[in-house]
Amino acid sequence: KARWALDWKPVPHVRTNLLPGPHQMRIRRLAPGTTTPVLLVDGRAIQGSAAIIEELERRFPTPPLLPADARARERALAIQRRFDDDLGPRIRQALFSRLLGEGGYMCAMFSEGLPRATRLAYRAMFPVARRIIARAYQTADDAAVRHAFDGVDEALAFVAEEAGDGGFLAGDAFSVADLAAASLLAPIANPPDSDMTRPEPMPASLRELTDRYAEHPGTRWVRDTYARWRGPRRGFAH
Repeated sequence: KARWALDWKPVPHVRTNLLPGPHQMRIRRLAPGTTTPVLLVDGRAIQGSAAIIEELERRFPTPPLLPADARARERALAIQRRFDDDLGPRIRQALFSRLLGEGGYMCAMFSEGLPRATRLAYRAMFPVARRIIARAYQTADDAAVRHAFDGVDEALAFVAEEAGDGGFLAGDAFSVADLAAASLLAPIANPPDSDMTRPEPMPASLRELTDRYAEHPGTRWVRDTYARWRGPRRGFAH
């Protein structure tokens, strides 16, 4: 979400890719919590994509991510909150329930572009990182994982049913509602030619996850939204 918003505005910036698990030590030195993303601007740390988007909208109102119409704006923000607070975490939980079983692939995916020594070090410490992530996402709890996949179904059904004639979830133009829903569903939809495209070849467990939802109308909405409003993958500095 934050990357998309920064590019949408567009705001020149430098990105630092942090590895899941070890990222907590770096983030604790910057902000109160341990979650990413964190935007450093004017000596201040802004934590969380919703807060980052709010600050970007204040500083760089054009092109907008919030509808001008009050009712459409309220709906857009409500959709963002729903995906941030409920559906997004369940989508990530569903993904990690499959991804944690593919240690080599996960390490390669999250350390893509980093120095070889960093990639090797992360692979060596991955058993520790795996335990941290597994606890955070309750991947060993079968009931919790089922609830996570119910969230995937709920999110895909929502965007398929609620997108208007122009493909927008709130108002008649691209907004934070579309950005939030599409970016948080991207781990399931695997939109091509984007910064959320998973590297190939995918292991069988992830291929099955992608194929499971490939023909869902909600998945098609995510891919179409990326194709229309996200643009090609961009490089970033570490």
